[in-house]
Amino acid sequence: MGVKRSVRRVRQPPRALKRDRKRSPTTGKTRRARGPGALEIQEIESLRTELNRLAASAPPRWNADPEDVRRSVAKLVLTLVEFIRQVLERQAIRRMEAHTLTAEETESVGLALMRLEETVRDLGSHFGLKPEDLKLDLGPIGKLM
Repeated sequence: MGVKRSVRRVRQPPRALKRDRKRSPTTGKTRRARGPGALEIQEIESLRTELNRLAASAPPRWNADPEDVRRSVAKLVLTLVEFIRQVLERQAIRRMEAHTLTAEETESVGLALMRLEETVRDLGSHFGLKPEDLKLDLGPIGKLM
């Protein structure tokens, strides 16, 4: 007498579900295609909210009014000059503390930096700029000075 083996049949999924399946390129196994889950939708909504918040806080667009252009260019130039002046001032202080400047050099550097600061303020007032207007906004990094 022979032993009767039972054959197990694998149940086939309905055709509608079969077409939603995709083969994995790495394993070759089939997997069911899924739509966006609740977590993905929540992440998309979170990104949309963050994007809207950043767009609202962005600096206003550039206006091509000639007087505005002059003021904007003056603001940029004076901001850069003020930044360089502050860097030179810090360098002069370091050199003074390290005793690498003579008394005459210290005096002349100090006087030149004071005159430069006064000139920047005068030019700024000519264009209606206050000293606090001469700070570069670097976005997420913060203010330059």
